Amino acid sequence: MKILVIGGGGREHALVWKLKESQRVAKIWCAPGNGGIAAEAECVAVEAGDVAAIVAFAEKVRPDLSVVGPELPLVNGLGDTFRERGLAIVGPSRQAARLEGSKIFSKEFLQRHDIPTAKMFGTFDSAEDAYSALRSVTWPVVIKADGLCAGKGVFVAPDFEAAHDFVERVMEKNELGAGGKRILLEEGLEGEELSFIIVADGKAYAPLVPTRDHKRVFDGNRGPNTGGMGAYSTDDLLPEPLQQQIVATVVEPTLAGLMSDGIPYQGFLYIGLMLTEAGPKVLEFNCRLGDPETQAIAARMDFDLEEVLADVAAGNLNPSKLRWKKGASACVVLASGGYPGRFEAGKPISGLTAAEQINGVKVLHAGTKRAGETIVTSGGRVLGVTAVGSSLEAALSSAYSAASLIHFEGMHYRRDIGKGISSLKATGN
Repeated sequence: MKILVIGGGGREHALVWKLKESQRVAKIWCAPGNGGIAAEAECVAVEAGDVAAIVAFAEKVRPDLSVVGPELPLVNGLGDTFRERGLAIVGPSRQAARLEGSKIFSKEFLQRHDIPTAKMFGTFDSAEDAYSALRSVTWPVVIKADGLCAGKGVFVAPDFEAAHDFVERVMEKNELGAGGKRILLEEGLEGEELSFIIVADGKAYAPLVPTRDHKRVFDGNRGPNTGGMGAYSTDDLLPEPLQQQIVATVVEPTLAGLMSDGIPYQGFLYIGLMLTEAGPKVLEFNCRLGDPETQAIAARMDFDLEEVLADVAAGNLNPSKLRWKKGASACVVLASGGYPGRFEAGKPISGLTAAEQINGVKVLHAGTKRAGETIVTSGGRVLGVTAVGSSLEAALSSAYSAASLIHFEGMHYRRDIGKGISSLKATGN
């Protein structure tokens, strides 16, 4: 099997890592890849969002299977284009990817199919109409830009002044570009957040192991939001009664609703949930795997990923093939100085070989590139130090021991990944 992985971050390195373990895989390309992926696959200098260039490369090498990491190529219709050309791919259609590409489409879908979600106060394509609506909402209010905004399009506003400022920046000053031309307002929800990720082949589906990530940049959930500073996975995170409740009230109604709308879903579906006193409610959909959740998920895989994904692309998913290592996994993200704000790139990284000599550790690259024989930083989130263990404490101990051996100028990371865990319970009716 020859496989093309599309993307260049830690999520894609995790996919390459596990695909490479398959005895069925002879060749892996990754577009564009990164400094760590280059040691395990052939990196191709094509940006993931450039659909035309990706298609041209695929037509040239004819991979047996392609796997898409990020959302942009999916929203831009890469899945449809590949399938039209007879190229097997794991990733939803352009229409299905609108669940992430348009917050308004997603919200209207949830309402149409009576899937639990926050109350919506309205959608707006003019700032003046939004300002007027803000005078009659309950606080806090959640403001969502409709389109893709690189993780900056959602704001929880505590009062009118903060909400007015965000709407002004998005809709009048155009700070988020085309993604902010329309917005929606919805009620703020209270509870615990949970990521629930499934893989589907258009008919059948299988849940992945539960994960939780840490969005804030500093310990104690302080500071601005990031793309994710770490994640962990353990079976204790999601008790069976709660999983059954999520499947019955959210997952199966979502897939059935898509099918009834003529949009069968194939690929990974990330369901962001708020576990409220009234039960699980959908915060958002992502049409792909999370990052860094994927790193923690991949570490617990005890099955042939290529075989399962080939089945997904062919519409023959067998959920029983997904087997998982007992215990736990953890991923600690090492970030550039200044991230999630401005940062400098090109900083040499040391200690990578020593870190991976710790049992159960895999260092997954995100924002790195090769400069001769040296690996240097090239992004905000640089590395995801990932480990497995018999318990969460053991996995975290290994990950942090490995992280302590790595160094680059300005490096920072959270030291409380997986801490302060509270038990989750089934709630509501």
